[in-house]
Amino acid sequence: MKLMTIMIITSALSLILTTIAFWLPQLNPDYEKLSPYECGFDPLGTARLPFSIRFFLVAILFLLFDLEIALLLPLPWGNQLPSPLLTFTWASMILALLTLGLIYEWKQGGLEWAE
Repeated sequence: MKLMTIMIITSALSLILTTIAFWLPQLNPDYEKLSPYECGFDPLGTARLPFSIRFFLVAILFLLFDLEIALLLPLPWGNQLPSPLLTFTWASMILALLTLGLIYEWKQGGLEWAE
C-alpha cells in the first residue's frame, strides 16, 4: 500500500511538472531570443552551420585514447596480482587493438583535417 501511494505521488508530480514545463515558456519567442549571441554584435552569418564529421572523428579518437590511458594507468600495480602475466597479456591486447585501429584510420585518411 505504501509503495502504491509513492508511485501515485511520483507519477502525479511528474505529470504536473511536465505540463508546467510545456506551457510555462513563451510559445512565440522574439528575434532577440532566436539570434545567436556574438559579443553584442549582429550575427555575421548563420549560426546553424553543420560541423565537419572529421571534427567528431578526432574528438572520438581523443576520448578513446584518453580512456585507454585511464584503463592502463593501474597496470604497474598489476604485478601484485596472482597472475601478472595475464594482466600484461590483456593490456597488450588492448594496446594492439587500439594501435591497429589508429593505423587503419591513418591509412584511410581519416586523421587528415583538410581534404
